[in-house]
Amino acid sequence: MTTHAFKVANKLITGEAAIEQLSAELSRLNINNPLIVTDAILVKSGAVDKALAHLGQRKYGVFDQVQPEPEIAIVESCTQVFREGEHDGLIGLGGGSAIDIAKGVAAFAGHDGPLGELFGVDQVKKKGPPLIAIPSTAGTGSEVTNVAIFSDKQAQLKKGIVSDFLLPDVALVSPLMTLTCPRSVTAASGIDALVHAIEAYLSVNRSAITDAIALGAIKLISRALPKAFANPDDLQAREDMATGSLMGGMAFGNAGVGAVHALAYPLGGRFNIAHGVSNALLLAHVMHWNKIACAERMRDIGEAMGLRLSQLSDAQSAEATVQAMAELCRAVDIPQGLRAFDIPQEAIPVMAEEASKIDRLMRNNPRKLSVADIEKIYRSAY
Repeated sequence: MTTHAFKVANKLITGEAAIEQLSAELSRLNINNPLIVTDAILVKSGAVDKALAHLGQRKYGVFDQVQPEPEIAIVESCTQVFREGEHDGLIGLGGGSAIDIAKGVAAFAGHDGPLGELFGVDQVKKKGPPLIAIPSTAGTGSEVTNVAIFSDKQAQLKKGIVSDFLLPDVALVSPLMTLTCPRSVTAASGIDALVHAIEAYLSVNRSAITDAIALGAIKLISRALPKAFANPDDLQAREDMATGSLMGGMAFGNAGVGAVHALAYPLGGRFNIAHGVSNALLLAHVMHWNKIACAERMRDIGEAMGLRLSQLSDAQSAEATVQAMAELCRAVDIPQGLRAFDIPQEAIPVMAEEASKIDRLMRNNPRKLSVADIEKIYRSAY
């Protein structure tokens, strides 16, 4: 008999005024000297100032060295700043990179051995310092998941820490924090959020709870993303994207993601392509390959996107859904094809081998994929 566990951040606070609850949550968690983990762009844009305005009279530190596709070395250097500053809590403010770095520090700060010992599933042995996540993009869902992903530049691989101890104590999700997000990031992170919801809905590890949340996320994101991309100041679209991303995180944080993410990892690890862009490049191609195994569910996805499919067979509905997804990616200016990033075709067999070994993700996929299958998907996306 199958059982399902549903895991999420301890407390979710959403809405325009969510950031105003920061001081109260710091008090509740007994954080008197937080370290804000962010990036230099968000400091310059004023996003960090929005958080600082709600710290009260506390001491604080700011670590602003987070980079896209965060490296293991950044976790180590941020942890050193955390320890030397005698901080007692963390605020991850930014996209998935900043929140993942904050998660990594929360896991590593109280660990006696090297960081490498924490990679894998359930290798973190105890709860670290309290963590508040404040997303500035609507995409990764990292604010509600128990996963943190980092780049190992030497091995040219993505590595993850998976532990319930990484679940943030609080997620403060406000559309106001996403208003400074560039259009290109709005697009890539928005498609990333959509991938989370789609792969959760198609996952073999899904449940009735994740199904409902995933379809709700698909409905919100597919309608709001073009509006947020076309008019970045559309606050309703921004709020729908923030909520949809949160829901996508809740869905995939429990059902898991599949082949889109597995195939995306080598693109980031080897060629430094942003995670959201990597997912967007592969989404329609993996969906096309998967549709034979899950045509009825693909119909559900299409209908959640607003397609009228009642007169079509399941197979036709699945193909229409794939085409609609490809069109959405084009509408928000996602680059078309791996060749746009000067990826050599001779790298495809190596990437296929790497992707096939990411069993944590591939086992969730509705269709079993061989290395040869994965090569074909990469070539179709080229």
